[in-house]
Amino acid sequence: MKDRIYDIIFETDTPAGKAFDICLIFLILISVCLVLLESIASIRLTYGPFFYYAEWILTGIFLCEYFLRIYCLRKPMNYIFSFFGIIDFFSSFATVFSLLIPGIHSFLIIRSFRLLRIFRIMKLARYFNESQVIMGALLASRIKISVFLFTVMILILLAGTSMYIIEGPEAGFTNIPISMYWAVVTLTTVGYGDIAPTTNVGKLLASLLMITGYAIIAVPTGIVTSEMTKVKLDKTSDQACPGCGTQSNLPDSNYCRICGAKFG
Repeated sequence: MKDRIYDIIFETDTPAGKAFDICLIFLILISVCLVLLESIASIRLTYGPFFYYAEWILTGIFLCEYFLRIYCLRKPMNYIFSFFGIIDFFSSFATVFSLLIPGIHSFLIIRSFRLLRIFRIMKLARYFNESQVIMGALLASRIKISVFLFTVMILILLAGTSMYIIEGPEAGFTNIPISMYWAVVTLTTVGYGDIAPTTNVGKLLASLLMITGYAIIAVPTGIVTSEMTKVKLDKTSDQACPGCGTQSNLPDSNYCRICGAKFG
């Protein structure tokens, strides 16, 4: 029975597995649409009971799916603490949390638990091979991107501090954090216009920061694109690991690269 459940849930190349994935995708989309519609006050007041019962039905289905994934894996803890395991946990238990905690209708921060249901849309990522390529590229380039972001933060700090000294409170740069906010808006070429330099030196610094922003935008794009090319060359297998459920192993692998479980 455990092997049969495993084949249905994790193996997408079987008829039962494909049918299971299609049904789950359909239910996820329905759930997310319900969350969006429920946020509209007029619709919520009119169809409140429908949203309540529909959400409990969907929650029951997703809870069953979550526990079945744990049940049929050899190393369930690897799945529970994996990215998709955490997403499944929050998206499945959000409704339970929101109803079990007292005062749910009185405290905004507690009511926000219900919005965690939107996490279900992230469950869709596991059903598209392209998402595995993007995730692999982001993981492979995390060190380079971290160094890049650290460099950008230094640039923002220097630009914000300089503008605070040059312009001062008279132009709206009342403190360094506000000046850093201006630097972020300028560097990303958003340009809200709520704060703007008035002196010639300040305008020169702003111009240089804008030009730098155009150059910086291309850096992470090149890093991720380079890693995506490598991931595509190293084609992964569609076979799910019986230990943790991951599908990002090489076709000729005998053991899972995540949990070390043996295939076969």
